[in-house]
Amino acid sequence: MSELILHHYPQSPFAEKARLMLGFKGLSWRSVMIPPVMPKPDLTALTGGYRRTPVLQIGADIYCDTALMARRLEREKATPALFPDGQEAVAAALAQFADQVLFQHGVAINFQPQGLAARFAGMPEEVVKGFVADRQALFTGGSASRLDTRVALSQWPALLGRLEQQLTRGKEFLLGDAPCIADFAHYHPLWFVAGNAAVADALKPYAAVQRWMKRIEDIGHGASSKLSAEEAIQIARQSDPETCHADRFASPGGLQSGQAVQVSAVDYGTDPVSGELVHEDAEEIVIRREDERAGLVQVHFPRYGFRVDAG
Repeated sequence: MSELILHHYPQSPFAEKARLMLGFKGLSWRSVMIPPVMPKPDLTALTGGYRRTPVLQIGADIYCDTALMARRLEREKATPALFPDGQEAVAAALAQFADQVLFQHGVAINFQPQGLAARFAGMPEEVVKGFVADRQALFTGGSASRLDTRVALSQWPALLGRLEQQLTRGKEFLLGDAPCIADFAHYHPLWFVAGNAAVADALKPYAAVQRWMKRIEDIGHGASSKLSAEEAIQIARQSDPETCHADRFASPGGLQSGQAVQVSAVDYGTDPVSGELVHEDAEEIVIRREDERAGLVQVHFPRYGFRVDAG
């Protein structure tokens, strides 16, 4: 079995979600640090252009988006379950809402003037400008747009109030006595807010939410060890992509295995990845591509939130 390799950086909310899922599963993993802004030549050697954080590598198979990573980790180790029996659709829907809606609110609250000043305190002006320009480019060409801070602040009491009510009256976690994918998806935007002293007071009125966050934090990140980007690329080059088992899934776009395709996110970070279609099912799209550094790799995308086109 190939090692689990996470390409990430410490401040990324979605990377924190991935780190916690690895910890929840009790898995050991290798840690590759990537830049928070473009260019990311080592990462895109593996992904073919996908630039969002984090990325999970298993040998020559590259998994994009934490929604798909969760399903791959479920295959790696079935228990404890990220998608509880009988609640799979509810857990996935709650996670999707948090990853999209709650995350945008967390980002908007962080990027108030005082939040930006605190997050980039002591950094050179060109670093701050570079980060802002990178994030503006990230939201170019997709269906998502940056949420206005005033709207985020106005809607925050509704989002947090609902969580507070449930966590006060219900179980210790969102869907019962054990955490699941819904908890990790709701946690990471709030972790992003809590980590910025200039805006962390946005969580202060919600005592039950804060206690729940401490329970999630206590799960930890599992056992990790450092790996260089070059070593990760060499692992991909020396590995064979996994075999995707054929099924009777009918491609919604009428695409055929072996066809040249492009896959891209629909909301933000829409850089297309080109390759040969290997596999489609209800949750996943897999393409094969050749890279001069990484060799033959397979890049895996979730179906929801991504598009696949001939070409």
